[in-house]
Amino acid sequence: MIPARLSGAKPRSLVVHSILAAILCQAYVAEARPARCSTSDEGNFKCEFRATARDGSFQISAHGKPTYILNMAEPGLAYGFLNLGKGNIPLPGRFIRSPTEKACWENDVTSARICAW
Repeated sequence: MIPARLSGAKPRSLVVHSILAAILCQAYVAEARPARCSTSDEGNFKCEFRATARDGSFQISAHGKPTYILNMAEPGLAYGFLNLGKGNIPLPGRFIRSPTEKACWENDVTSARICAW
């Protein structure tokens, strides 16, 4: 890194840019909020819902349960992952938003469901 006095930038300008960069890096991570969740494997349970991107990607988690992650590929279509505490495991197929239950996503290969209200 070039010191501010040698680069021609004012120290205050570098501080402002550093703060803006930090804010932008965290812009897509929303705080978790309490929710009700349901998955094919875990049944119904209280969970924490966290938006992970502005495109609708999210994760749900609860104590004693795996973390489920849906990353949007396009509107209404996502790829799923499961985290058991040692990294993300890709789930087979794609998850498609249910046309009748907007809080639910259905896997096109396994028919597994992930819902969060």
